[in-house]
Amino acid sequence: MIDSQSITRTLFEDFRPLAVTLFYGAGIAATGIFLWGIWIQVRKYRRGARYVLDGSLAARFGDMVGSVLSHRTVRRRDHAVGAAHGLVFFGFALLFVGTSTITLEFDVLKPLFGVRFWYGNFYLWFSLVLDVAGVMLTVGLLYMMYRRGWLKPPKLDYARPDRSPTDPDFDRSAYRIEDWTFLWTLMVIGVTGFVLEAARLVWLAARPEVWNFRWWSPAGAVVACGLRSLGVSATAAGQLRTGLWWFHGVLALAFIALIPFTKVKHIFTASASLMLRDPLASQRLPRVPDSQAAPGYQYITDLNWKQLLNLDACTKCGRCHDACPARATGAPLSPRDVILSLREFANKSLASGTLPDKAELDIHGKNAGQVAMETLWSCRTCMACVEICPVAVEHVPIIVQMRRKLVESGDMDPLLTKTLQTIHKTGNSFGESRRKRPAWTKSLPFTIKDARKEPVDVLWFVGDYASFDPRNQKVSQTFATLLRDAGVDFGLLYEAESNAGNDVRRVGEEGLYEVLADSNVKAMSEATFKSVVTTDPHSYNTIRNEYPDFGGRYEIEHYTTLLRVLLAAGRLKPSRPLNYRVTFHDPCHLGRFNKGYEAPREILKLLGCELIEMGRCRANSFCCGAGGGRIWVADPVGVEKPAQNRIREAAAIEGLQVYVVSCPKDLTMFEDALKTTGNEGRFVVRELIELVHEAVAVPADAAVAGA
Repeated sequence: MIDSQSITRTLFEDFRPLAVTLFYGAGIAATGIFLWGIWIQVRKYRRGARYVLDGSLAARFGDMVGSVLSHRTVRRRDHAVGAAHGLVFFGFALLFVGTSTITLEFDVLKPLFGVRFWYGNFYLWFSLVLDVAGVMLTVGLLYMMYRRGWLKPPKLDYARPDRSPTDPDFDRSAYRIEDWTFLWTLMVIGVTGFVLEAARLVWLAARPEVWNFRWWSPAGAVVACGLRSLGVSATAAGQLRTGLWWFHGVLALAFIALIPFTKVKHIFTASASLMLRDPLASQRLPRVPDSQAAPGYQYITDLNWKQLLNLDACTKCGRCHDACPARATGAPLSPRDVILSLREFANKSLASGTLPDKAELDIHGKNAGQVAMETLWSCRTCMACVEICPVAVEHVPIIVQMRRKLVESGDMDPLLTKTLQTIHKTGNSFGESRRKRPAWTKSLPFTIKDARKEPVDVLWFVGDYASFDPRNQKVSQTFATLLRDAGVDFGLLYEAESNAGNDVRRVGEEGLYEVLADSNVKAMSEATFKSVVTTDPHSYNTIRNEYPDFGGRYEIEHYTTLLRVLLAAGRLKPSRPLNYRVTFHDPCHLGRFNKGYEAPREILKLLGCELIEMGRCRANSFCCGAGGGRIWVADPVGVEKPAQNRIREAAAIEGLQVYVVSCPKDLTMFEDALKTTGNEGRFVVRELIELVHEAVAVPADAAVAGA
């Protein structure tokens, strides 16, 4: 009969007191280096600007734990990587908990309170769980190595679109070395753990309490059987165990000590970043505090402490790099490289004991760690990078803050300067007189109410393109007809409406944005209405998410939501199914920004259309290229535009008849791209409003010429 208390593992078995003392000394040194590294990182974050969290810290923590345990952000759009990372994460976590459990008994409970639990059935199940954890870790690491070494996805090559080979920070081979060192270190720790376990089993095979229970450590037992089949004796196994014990232990301690100085720290920074996530990071940009001398970010210390932590949370996975429409079409921008450049800059300038001179903290330029003006102006602020980031890095707010500094200094494209001046002067980006804003309504056979003069149920905020662009004016006339036919009591602000300012703000012209927002809020406060509708997703986003900061809190919906309700209620009745084979483009500001995915698709179904989704749809929709003020700036000649890239994707759909959009800027961008890609005649670009109008029975006297 074997005593259950003998079924255990004696720590430091056959070790001399000096060896034990040396090991504890190494452990204390590793812990000291680890804590010193943590202090260096905390000191760096404290040098950032002030940031105040909103919401419940407990709720944030709970959401973070849910994200980490479910791995939902890592699995998105890359299930294989998510599964492999899950194996590595949970395998490592279980091994860490197991090691901590041993330490708890041996160094705390047993010497202080005489409490023991690491024996018998607990020990056997403990051994089984940790062996399984080690196998999980090894399998996950093998896939990660296979992916980096053989699959070699382009997003992991660290190629920089914003640098040339002659630039000092073009070469990022150090990152590749760090990645492989990380993988191999964990692999060696895991594998040597199995061999160490096997050597102990062979060494102590004469003890029934060890060898008879070997299969509770299945991986170690398999290796042990292999060693015995190779003729390894108990004495040789004991010698192997002693040497390997020190190698394995010292390597593990070095791994712990270096966590704050390597990519391993993402274990902590990524979790913290997820907990501090701003769910409206791009939808609602921050105002410039009254206490701030100048708008925007010029120095690395202008970034707040949360953003400095964001920089360290980046795992270099390349998902934002892969999703960015600017990079995909040849622009000198990779969201990943912006974050890594700023991280390198922060580590160089903020991690030391004393701060450098102010001039050495400037993050604008083309020196190592700085971000070039061309890079910042390439951004479409489409939020694809923020949406896909598995660790909640918020790239767009940082880019916009840096743009604010460029705008303040006048460092921008002359066309953009002219457009901003035009908007400031006329209230719209077309440079037209305010009196002409409602001119499109004059050809309608009915009069639209002026919400400033008589109450309405629905206030329609039209937007610039829907008001002044000739092609979009026809769509506006069609929408007005649909509302009239459905019996909706609606009205306009007429010439009191100004540009909503969404893109002005994302350009970085915060002062002009506040003028526009205040003007529109004032005009809307003088009107009487119950809710707001808009045909422009850009206007929808800023009115919904940003105007509340200016006192404008409204019940607002995009037109697709309203039309879906009118169709479902029978207030608009399709007279025949359209039977078109269509694809739908999700506008960034309706889809990614505000999760408005379902209403347009439900409308297409009600109209009898066959919807074929593009590969990049919904949250992964590909930006048309107009956002962030880019519609006002000419793209370089000879370079593919995002809208052209998107039209080519749609053209691959066999038998496609209609490319459906629900945004005035999308209509402009994609109709142009249809021509320039040579696809004119193969299919057409239509506004969803036009399809609804075509499908419903419209009285002849309400038909709109040309619609």
